[in-house]
Amino acid sequence: MQVLIHSTAVVASSARLGAQVEIGPYAVIEEDVVIGARCRIAAHAVIKRFTTMGDDNQIFEGAVLGGLPQDLKYSGAVSYLSIGSGNIFRENATVHRATTPEAETRMGNRNYLMANAHVAHDCRLGNHVILANNVGLAGHITIEDHAFISGGVMIHQYCRIGKLSMVGGHAKVTQDVLPFLLVDGIPAAVRSLNLVGLRRAHFSHEEVRNLKQAYRILFRDGLSLETKLAAMSEIDSDFVRYLVRFIRESKRGFCRTASDAPKE
Repeated sequence: MQVLIHSTAVVASSARLGAQVEIGPYAVIEEDVVIGARCRIAAHAVIKRFTTMGDDNQIFEGAVLGGLPQDLKYSGAVSYLSIGSGNIFRENATVHRATTPEAETRMGNRNYLMANAHVAHDCRLGNHVILANNVGLAGHITIEDHAFISGGVMIHQYCRIGKLSMVGGHAKVTQDVLPFLLVDGIPAAVRSLNLVGLRRAHFSHEEVRNLKQAYRILFRDGLSLETKLAAMSEIDSDFVRYLVRFIRESKRGFCRTASDAPKE
């Protein structure tokens, strides 16, 4: 099957289109764009310059990928948006390319951006991330695999969202969200382990128990953070060790429970 391009679409001559790509009415594909096989670009969608995507992506009506960064420091440098395969961008979703020369905004595979979701410059999204309607990501945010960001959430620049975490609707996130946890509220605070996400990811009963033990230690009153991390490190679990490493690497601090103020 050949590439199908609607007669009203505008496709730059230098754009590289894979096999079986479909481009709908009034869509715009700018120069220096690479689109993998079997991607579907719906009506009025725009794929901006310096965007590269893999196979089997679906871009719905009005989505704009690779737009210039909304960053006052941006000075016209050549930068990029790199997208993997199997992603879905629903109506009016927007993703911007990076700010500095030769840098990139990057997304992995099988992510789902619902209507009006926005991913700003220099963000990094892993695989199987879900951004629900009206989510806003500021610049330089990292979201790890299988994170779920509910509708209307706003996330501050440079935050990290750990794998298999969940952020409740309309939350305001200004610090890192730890892996495997559920946060909610304004400002976002830890509510519990993300047990639904862990079950869906087929975590064993033993691993859930290990994470519950780590959770109780981490949010126990009266202990310094270093003491808590030392106790957590004694748990024989790769997932708990990952959680400890994520905490140690945090630069913005991380969301706590409402009653767990820092004691360091």
